[in-house]
Amino acid sequence: MPSVRTLVVTGVLLVLAAAAAVWLLYGSSWLRVERVTTSGTGVLTPAEVREAAGVPVGAPLVSVDTDAVEDRLRQKLPRIDSVDVVRSWPHGISLKVTERKPVLVTEDARNSGKFLEIDRKGVRYATVDKAPRGVPRLELAPDTGGAAASLRRFGTDRLVREAVRVAGRLPARIAGDTRALKVRSYDAISLELGGGRVVAWGSSEKSDAKARALVALMKAAPKARHFDVSVPTAPASSAS
Repeated sequence: MPSVRTLVVTGVLLVLAAAAAVWLLYGSSWLRVERVTTSGTGVLTPAEVREAAGVPVGAPLVSVDTDAVEDRLRQKLPRIDSVDVVRSWPHGISLKVTERKPVLVTEDARNSGKFLEIDRKGVRYATVDKAPRGVPRLELAPDTGGAAASLRRFGTDRLVREAVRVAGRLPARIAGDTRALKVRSYDAISLELGGGRVVAWGSSEKSDAKARALVALMKAAPKARHFDVSVPTAPASSAS
């Protein structure tokens, strides 16, 4: 059985070790933030990300609130879809960024001549001066009659999400040839392809089946200009 003296010495050593550890983490200059690195940026620059992150260089590495850094980045840079803030011992903070990618683009009603990028989740996240190449333009056209009623019932955000669902189901070849995706109502979505071709898609439901039907139609009738896959079990095409 250890003596009282041994227990006291052991206790003192433990207290000193704990104090040394606290000093090493918070008081010494050995484990402080000296650099902030970024990865995964494309449109954003590393400098933009570092500035928005606001990591306090010179602060103890252990004191950096990584959750707060993530929140600042998502709030200040909506283009960021996700970010992972990692302590890189002994002197670094690593910011691993995933940017949103546009699947649709639409004219910005509040900024003439500018465009809003929309990602796969239906988030309108960035205003740009020029529409990105190869991204279909979204046209919401619920102007009169049943179309206006659809807008009142579902709301703009819901109709945008339906359009995104359709865009996400298009085969690569057709997606690359899609110039615009027009939404008149929840169940009246159409595609405008190159060469003046038009596809009546209907709602976003059964989009995988509609995509397969469209591919088959285009192979069977390569000179057709109008395709209707709104009922995928009974697709149709016509030359005019």
